[in-house]
Amino acid sequence: MRGRRFGWFLTLAAVGLVTGFFVRPAEAGGLKASMYLTQAKIPGGLTEAKLLGFARANSMKLLHETKDEDIKKRKWKANLVVSFNKPVDDMEFQVLFYDIQDARRLVDDMSTMINKRNEKTFVQQVSMDRPMFKPNRQMELVVTVKRAEVGTLKFGVLGEEIKRSGQVSFSDEETGPKKK
Repeated sequence: MRGRRFGWFLTLAAVGLVTGFFVRPAEAGGLKASMYLTQAKIPGGLTEAKLLGFARANSMKLLHETKDEDIKKRKWKANLVVSFNKPVDDMEFQVLFYDIQDARRLVDDMSTMINKRNEKTFVQQVSMDRPMFKPNRQMELVVTVKRAEVGTLKFGVLGEEIKRSGQVSFSDEETGPKKK
């Protein structure tokens, strides 16, 4: 009899795992976030619904860098719109930037303080500067609340690579007098 109950328990556990009955820790609180990156200027005075509509319509999967003369000073600027399914029960949330081109590597993090506890949607200006961020890479943005991942967004950064000729030239002054 005891063996039969244990068998039923294992069967129910297996069915629960397959159907997603058990909830992952990050989803245990039920908090989820949707994120949008846009390089378009966000119009002022939008309602929350219109802001989300604008962000969805202008969301970009590939960000273009600024056009500074010096390549080393270029950066990727965007507006990040984060929309939670319910108010965040904390004073802040974290935005983590990962380079996922070869292996997942943390590049930068950004903390966003929450002023009003009942707000669900936030707009944050993002600036990804060289050399910390590199051009032509696949990136992942992760939003965490109380160290739990509540949303992810994959995107790419496009830009001009620094050109190196591979040639080195030395003047006579740099090499010194020639010995015979």
